[in-house]
Amino acid sequence: MSSAPTRSEHVFDATTAGFETDVIQASLETPILVDLWAEWCGPCKSLGPILEKLAGEFNGAFRLAKIDVDAEQQLAAMFGVRSIPTVILISGGQVVDGFAGALPEGQIREFLTKHGVQPAEAANDDVAADVAPPETAEDAINRLQQAIAAEPDRAELKLDLALALMRAGQVQPAQAELDALPANLATDARAVRLRSQLELARALEGAPPLEALRERVQTDDNDWEARDLLGVRLLIEGDSAAGLDQFLDILKRQRDWQDGQAKKRLLAAFATLDDAALVSVYRRKMASLVF
Repeated sequence: MSSAPTRSEHVFDATTAGFETDVIQASLETPILVDLWAEWCGPCKSLGPILEKLAGEFNGAFRLAKIDVDAEQQLAAMFGVRSIPTVILISGGQVVDGFAGALPEGQIREFLTKHGVQPAEAANDDVAADVAPPETAEDAINRLQQAIAAEPDRAELKLDLALALMRAGQVQPAQAELDALPANLATDARAVRLRSQLELARALEGAPPLEALRERVQTDDNDWEARDLLGVRLLIEGDSAAGLDQFLDILKRQRDWQDGQAKKRLLAAFATLDDAALVSVYRRKMASLVF
């Protein structure tokens, strides 16, 4: 890894103690690219210098937060890291996207520009790029289908398509694209997150609407099925904390229901939520009940 004296001013080491301020809050103004690595990891040693080089070239368009997973195990657990290197982009206080493995420089540049992160000079010269409307899920699907037709061997485009299909609410097509991914992409951070999103979405197939589930829970406080589905509905519809509370309530009062489904729901939710601070809080709550 590059030593501290040769680092760009746009690269820093993130710690658990300063994460909320240095990463989450700071991302409200400047995107933060998080590099989760370890000293013993060979691919990390090839990826790290590329990320640091780009941080310098982009000259403040993003900042690179490096997290040693051995030294900061709580942060690694919070992100649900399963392999390293793992890279996560945080902007506006939320996880935007990520990837696993040591990608080549060109693909990392594409990853950044896809999310509107451009070298500072280009961002200043191209005013139109700053005011361009965000791409809709439908537009992304069309663009990616055309790109796949032109370059069918680029498997990463198929993962992008699966994510776009999920954004558009096309659950079955998204599942089909996810299932067809090669093994090296199956553990990508985005694929893992999509798998959890699909798991939650499938749980609601044929489920009653939100108010009907609320009424069932109010009528019978021990209607675990209704409480479970209510938690999923709340989560999907954006009331994340209320949804997580339903799963915690089941875990606390009927821990073994459906072979520990409440714990599985919580873990799936943690993998899908963009709010790292909220996930950290509820991970601790779950741990206090499980251990």
